[in-house]
Amino acid sequence: MPTNLPPEYFEAERRYKAAKTAEDKIACLQALISIVPKHKGTDKLRADLRRKLSKQRSAAQTQKGGARQESVFRMDKEGAAQVAVTGPANTGKSTLLATLTNAAPEITDFPYATWRPTPGILEYENIQIQLIDTPPLYREYIEPELFDLIKRMDLVLLVVDLKADPVHQIEDTAALLQERHIVPLRLKDRFTDKTGLEFIPFLVLANKNDDQSSDEDFGILRELLEDDWPMLPISTVTGRNLDRLKQLIFEKLEIIRVYSKAPGKDPDRSAPFVLKQGDTLADFAAKVHQDFAKNLKAARVWGESVYDGQLVQRDHVLHDGDVVELHI
Repeated sequence: MPTNLPPEYFEAERRYKAAKTAEDKIACLQALISIVPKHKGTDKLRADLRRKLSKQRSAAQTQKGGARQESVFRMDKEGAAQVAVTGPANTGKSTLLATLTNAAPEITDFPYATWRPTPGILEYENIQIQLIDTPPLYREYIEPELFDLIKRMDLVLLVVDLKADPVHQIEDTAALLQERHIVPLRLKDRFTDKTGLEFIPFLVLANKNDDQSSDEDFGILRELLEDDWPMLPISTVTGRNLDRLKQLIFEKLEIIRVYSKAPGKDPDRSAPFVLKQGDTLADFAAKVHQDFAKNLKAARVWGESVYDGQLVQRDHVLHDGDVVELHI
């Protein structure tokens, strides 16, 4: 029986044959399995690919037993926050990462080109935010560690293709993540039992909204969705709304920038301390140095919520852009 394999299968197969390490071979085999259509003609091929995957996994485990290796899904946090760029295959995630950051992920016309997480740094005004392009979410097979990675994120950017049934992409992806105990933060009140659930802020990006001619498609998407998802139409091709996206990422993270000032000197506005909204003077002091946290008596603050140089106590709530002069 003919297999009727799509063209992207042969490109993925070529990459599998060129892969050198066990981890790369595993990633390639996962991509191959996800690409192969499911019908009787491919049963033997899919079984063979799964056997190869099992063999490579065993080889990788043996290697790890002899020399401990860090998982590619364990990424140290860089910058003010970590943001996952995730979603179905071929929605433009890698292009978005390349456009917004200093990263250079491989970008292809066929799906499943991203096999491992790829980090990049987004520069927003005077802070840095780490974006991580993830392998596509595909129900047939996903590396379990991918969900662990997403659970550690401060924000999830769910990228969908506005031209390819985005309603199904959003609903299916949300259902898949919820099965793995990852839930949008805005839905937290719907769960009486929150045990084991990870609630993370989400922002849906409707990609390929290249110009005004596709605005109607975006409007239809908003009408068809049952839930009121926070959403932004973007284009990685024309750059539409990407500046607005940077601002929304900052807002969704709910962080503030606070500047330290030594007595008699100007503040260094190039390197702010990053705190969460609602943090106090005591939280800021702990960020600066443990001695300040222990011995802080008061501080002077310059900002929109105070008069210049106002003397405040440890429980004073800080705001974005505040300048603080600590006194011990």
